[in-house]
Amino acid sequence: MQTAYEKIPHRPVTLKARMAEDLMSENPISLPREASVQEAIALLADRAFDAAPVIDANGRPIGVVTVTDILVHDREYVRYLKTGDMTPRTDVRAHGQKLPEDFGIEIVDRTKVEEIMTPGIFTVERHLPAAEVVQQMLKLNVHHLFVADSDGTLVGVISTCDILRQLA
Repeated sequence: MQTAYEKIPHRPVTLKARMAEDLMSENPISLPREASVQEAIALLADRAFDAAPVIDANGRPIGVVTVTDILVHDREYVRYLKTGDMTPRTDVRAHGQKLPEDFGIEIVDRTKVEEIMTPGIFTVERHLPAAEVVQQMLKLNVHHLFVADSDGTLVGVISTCDILRQLA
């Protein structure tokens, strides 16, 4: 008996794109280094991105923040109040106000993306052959490469999904 996989005709897969510019999504959206982790989460979640470049005040890339960076930060971030950080419930009651039993204080994460980002950014030129882009991603073990012009300005991003879309 043949399996479903054996019934599918096998043919070689080729990359339709010739150059990095054929693979890239143009104008990558970036985050300023002083953006909060919460802002990074909102951007990545709202746009369904896995990563975003982090830029300095001059618009130059200084790193990349990824979903993995955020997950690691979330795992390591301590969330508790110190004794002196809140007004004791008895002090509030003494002033004639009663707090509900489920009263809580939100702990706000003031961490900036520059504190959790991966420093540095891997870039390629727009005219690098597409096969070399794939080789670079494998060699560097990354899911994104950014495309920069001769001045170092980011003009595009290439993800593994961008590559898969170019397979024929």
